[in-house]
Amino acid sequence: MRPFRFYEINGLRPVAHPSAFVHPCAAVVGDVFIGENVFVGPFASLRGDFGRLTLAAGCNVQDGCILHAFPGEDVAVEENGHIGHGAILHGCRVEKNAMVGIGAVVLDGAVVGESAIVGANALVTAGFVVPPRALVLGSPAKIKRQLTEEEMQWKHSGTAAYHRLTARCRDSLRPCEALRRAEPGRRRIEEMLPEEAAVVPKKAR
Repeated sequence: MRPFRFYEINGLRPVAHPSAFVHPCAAVVGDVFIGENVFVGPFASLRGDFGRLTLAAGCNVQDGCILHAFPGEDVAVEENGHIGHGAILHGCRVEKNAMVGIGAVVLDGAVVGESAIVGANALVTAGFVVPPRALVLGSPAKIKRQLTEEEMQWKHSGTAAYHRLTARCRDSLRPCEALRRAEPGRRRIEEMLPEEAAVVPKKAR
């Protein structure tokens, strides 16, 4: 039996655009809006049981992320926002084309400005405003510098890969039985999808 993804509470049901992909192992509760071509990964928890959560078109919320807010507060991820594995967003706003790195935490009233990047494991404290196109690192997070054109292109490339993954999941992800042994000549994903081989990790500087 396929697990539920969406849960109603107090008569409020999540709203999800038909082009979005929400993994069956994610949990989406109550007052949540999921926009066009959004990706929500496995074990993400989106709880709209106090405040409203809004994921705008083209954004991704990856595996194990937690989104929640206090009563009367919202979480908003604007267009092409990129939320890395295991990140936590609580009552904050991530503006257009911004990125929150793996394991980072963004707390109440904070704003991650347009095209900014919050580094992995950073802690953006309550009320902190990350300027547009800034890189912030550390716990508590501090502004390190402005992003380079190369870094901006890297972010665009990563988000575009999640746009493609959304379509791949809609088209081909389905439950299956594991094989007992690998097929002879088993191919790798990057061999089947050469465009994904171009998405490479950015080394920390």
